Amino acid sequence: MTRRFFGTDGIRGRTNHSPMTAEMAMRVGMAAGRHFLRGHHRHRVVIGKDTRLSGYMIENALVAGFTSVGMDVVQFGPIPTPAVAMLAASMRADLGVMISASHNPYYDNGIKLFGPDGYKLSDEDELRIEALIGGDVPLADSPAIGRARRVEDGRGRYIHAVKSTFPSHLRLDGLKVVVDCANGAAYQTAPATLWELGAELVTLGVDPNGTNINEACGSTSPQLLQETVIASGADIGIALDGDADRLILVDETGTIIDGDQIMALIGSDWARRGVLRGGAVVATVMSNLGLERMLEGQGIGLLRTKVGDRYVLEAMRRGGHNVGGEQSGHMILSDYATTGDGTIAALQVLAALVESGKPASEVLRQFEPVPQLLKNVRFSGGKPLETQSVKAVIADAEKELAGSGRLVIRPSGTEPVIRVMAEGDREEQVKAVVERICAAVAEAAA
Repeated sequence: MTRRFFGTDGIRGRTNHSPMTAEMAMRVGMAAGRHFLRGHHRHRVVIGKDTRLSGYMIENALVAGFTSVGMDVVQFGPIPTPAVAMLAASMRADLGVMISASHNPYYDNGIKLFGPDGYKLSDEDELRIEALIGGDVPLADSPAIGRARRVEDGRGRYIHAVKSTFPSHLRLDGLKVVVDCANGAAYQTAPATLWELGAELVTLGVDPNGTNINEACGSTSPQLLQETVIASGADIGIALDGDADRLILVDETGTIIDGDQIMALIGSDWARRGVLRGGAVVATVMSNLGLERMLEGQGIGLLRTKVGDRYVLEAMRRGGHNVGGEQSGHMILSDYATTGDGTIAALQVLAALVESGKPASEVLRQFEPVPQLLKNVRFSGGKPLETQSVKAVIADAEKELAGSGRLVIRPSGTEPVIRVMAEGDREEQVKAVVERICAAVAEAAA
């Protein structure tokens, strides 16, 4: 069945444009609430959000939808996405909702749903909810309408849970850390966590105003973090995205450390300590070939999935793996969380840094990436990847890279662009291959 509303990470779009309208949010609340009315207990949904201006509108509409079908609502205000997943499970809720468009600009927003186990919903659940969105949802009788209440200690509960993942025999005393919270959901939780563990802090992106989330800050715009790390003489920089499920690092020289290097560090560290499960790290098709070669050299496998942290997590659960993520910075450490958590991943890195006694530039550079280039081609309609001219250019490129590189071409799951990625041992060859394919796609899409 074709999806109408759900993408790879919930429902997302520009606010006050379909599908991200108040009316749709209320319909989602009604449909998801009705779908999770199971059993005879008093049903409950927990809702968190990031700092976008439109969060007020979307949250109130969701509350109306959930209460109208008989679900009680607990509102936590701005908290990270992984906090919603954690609280849904710990509060025995039937459903968790995060209102966020992650790393997108403030004018976008999204709705992410978590089941009572704290995991993102299955494809089957999402399709059933979609069917209800477009139909008539039975409403609760007047005495059974749900109640809503706001709980203020959600951030404290989450901070306590995150701190418990840091080795109890270690502290961050003497470590100078710059943390960039992207003016997003972790603007309070991440600095508090690091401060309580003893770090000397320099904070960025901790003054949200509703429209500055991800604006020239956070994991997708780490330039200010790089400059601040160097200027302040910090040992390391940490950048989260708008909903704090993504992590990018900067070492003391200002060099950006992506998700592949973070997975390499945590995977190899856990393997040495005998706690890596499944004998492999799970990543997507976008992860660098250098990561695969480095892990293989240590006897650790690399399993690749489609792009999207939900697919990484599905593969982790199937194979019993506990380390996975994406090059973009989504880190899933399933011993500690049911979804990506940038703060928990950062604490694992900081623990390794403290124990090594070495500078971040030495600890975090686990492998030498092979040349990799990713370009996006925007299109307005049609299916350019299905044209014969594009297929022919792609086939020639695959033959050229055979044995020395990889080619990944896919449509984005969140916007109308084709992503073209190639990697190989020769940078000039990689660039030429990407340029040829992008030109062919652009011509087919014209």
